[in-house]
Amino acid sequence: MVVLNKIYTRTGDAGETALGNGARVAKHAVRVNAYGTVDEVNATVGLARLQAQGDTDAALARIQNDLFDLGADLCRPDMAQDAEAAYPPLRMVAAQVLRLEAEIDAMNVHLAPLRSFVLPGGSPLAAYLHLCRTVSRRAERLCVELATLEQVNVAALTYLNRLSDWFFVASRMANDGGKADVLWVPGANR
Repeated sequence: MVVLNKIYTRTGDAGETALGNGARVAKHAVRVNAYGTVDEVNATVGLARLQAQGDTDAALARIQNDLFDLGADLCRPDMAQDAEAAYPPLRMVAAQVLRLEAEIDAMNVHLAPLRSFVLPGGSPLAAYLHLCRTVSRRAERLCVELATLEQVNVAALTYLNRLSDWFFVASRMANDGGKADVLWVPGANR
């Protein structure tokens, strides 16, 4: 269990932070950038939840918890040492990805096929979900970059890829099942 008695520690004042294994790294390190951007995704989900209700709000709450799991996974770079760790690191698992896929499929059966790209907007909830989608895509790009430099849990990468899809489909649901989607009209303003 996490206990935070004091919020500031002064240990990061020189531009370094501690990873989950205790190693100190620069705050601009790719790994820190990756899990920091996952935290940004979580904040945007909090905004979306201001507009969400019922099953959508419950799904977004699950996603917020998953995003903390994802941040915990990304802040522990030493996957080869997981078995020997005093406290086994929390890692993303395939079941979390499968849940997203099942939810995407369940939403998608209610949507007409797209005949154009969708512009971010429509209802307030849809607009926030598009923001979630774009920030999660940025987090995914950073995690893919990290994976070229260091080991990254494949389930973490897959989860982020599927998550942006979830946000897209959920945004269409929030736009009256896609009927109120704002569609791109190529060259409309030439």
